[in-house]
Amino acid sequence: MTVHELPNLRLGNAVARAWGLYISTSRGMTSTGVEEPPLFSEPGLFLVQPDRTLYFASVQTMPFARPHFTDILSAIDFVTAKDYPARGEVVSLPAAAA
Repeated sequence: MTVHELPNLRLGNAVARAWGLYISTSRGMTSTGVEEPPLFSEPGLFLVQPDRTLYFASVQTMPFARPHFTDILSAIDFVTAKDYPARGEVVSLPAAAA
């Protein structure tokens, strides 16, 4: 696995929207003392395989209850060891299931 450091990665709202992230408007100062920008994307986590296919996606409408990275790393270790396939591969439903 290759790890890339992206200390100053910034996504514009158009890119965030293209990835399916929700865009929110500022509520001013947060309870943690951070001034929100006028528009910003809510959290999302994407695991992309080396062949550039999506393996995992988590898109949120709120900034809380984010996945813990230790849990994500444990899950990656598990699926790698078990050669566990990505799910959600059905593109169109059979007529009986629709």
